[in-house]
Amino acid sequence: MLRRVDAGINNTRSSTMTVLERTEFTGAELTERERQVLDAVVRTYVETAEPTGSKTVSRNFDLGISSATVRSTMGDLEDKGYLFHPHTSAGRVPTDLAYRFFVDRLMAPQRLTGEERTTLQRQLDGTNTSVVERLVMKATRALSFVSNELGVAVAPRLEAAVLERIELIQVSSSRVLFVATIRGGVVRTVYVDLPLEVPEKTLVAVTVAMNERLAGLTLQEIRHTLPERMRDSHSGEFRAAEFMNIFVQSGAKLFDLQELDRTSILLGHTSVLAAQPEFEERDQLTNLIELTERRDLLADTMGKRDHRGQIMVTIGGENDRNELADFTLVTSEYQAGDLTGVIGVIGPTRMPYEKVVTIVDYTSTLVTRMLQS
Repeated sequence: MLRRVDAGINNTRSSTMTVLERTEFTGAELTERERQVLDAVVRTYVETAEPTGSKTVSRNFDLGISSATVRSTMGDLEDKGYLFHPHTSAGRVPTDLAYRFFVDRLMAPQRLTGEERTTLQRQLDGTNTSVVERLVMKATRALSFVSNELGVAVAPRLEAAVLERIELIQVSSSRVLFVATIRGGVVRTVYVDLPLEVPEKTLVAVTVAMNERLAGLTLQEIRHTLPERMRDSHSGEFRAAEFMNIFVQSGAKLFDLQELDRTSILLGHTSVLAAQPEFEERDQLTNLIELTERRDLLADTMGKRDHRGQIMVTIGGENDRNELADFTLVTSEYQAGDLTGVIGVIGPTRMPYEKVVTIVDYTSTLVTRMLQS
């Protein structure tokens, strides 16, 4: 079982228990020699992005075997699906299966340096934690900077989110900004266009009525029972009744959990990925840009990840969408009151997993600690 590196933060998770989600490994078992050679090839390829040959492994790793034995072992690993020959190169490249074996069986998460911890903390210090998305957005950018992968996050899942209060802010005579504050600091805003002019007095009365009848309920409860709960809440005033009916009829949109979650994806700086060798060709870079524009796809993928309190790593074809077949996702959960969000990174499968896993773990822990303080 992989051990978590003590990052110097105390939180609700154990500081020593494993945080890496284990997958059901389906590849062929390896001998000790094959494990050593695979470890060497993965580490070399991650560092150089160049196919690795037996002479390179023999020169850079003290395995106690000849170059010819390394070459033969690499051939065995290729037969078992762990390595492949790109084009006519003499070297070999790890497959998704190799990375999976490395993550599950070989790697030990690296301890962050003091400079890396300080950088992440400095990026988040001074952030107003009453607005969760603001803190998480800064965290995704910090993740991009420190890990050299694309930071990605989703705001807390809202299936059981509890409404704390509603504000109706008059933008113009025929437009109102609907502001819903969710327990835990999440804020959602929607503009509502009105077919009539609403006086300030009516706006205040409707705001009071909505808070009296809806605050403390989950968004799901509100969606299913909004007409019944707001019935006769306008004290007989005609204009207030018309205004209230508009909100009741718009209830499905105002409290639509799926729509809210689809807009909650947060991304760091794409430029850190664009600089990596995998995206030197125009087509590959275009695919990366198109992926970052598919916020619905990313939100859906991130929202479905079942961490069970651990870090989750999905590699290449393990991802459930074809658009992510060339990428690895490393994610963890963070807590915002009673709500749970997801934060992590997306990068090519050639990733320094030992470092990235620790960075993601530390960042999610840091975000949780700040939101709970």
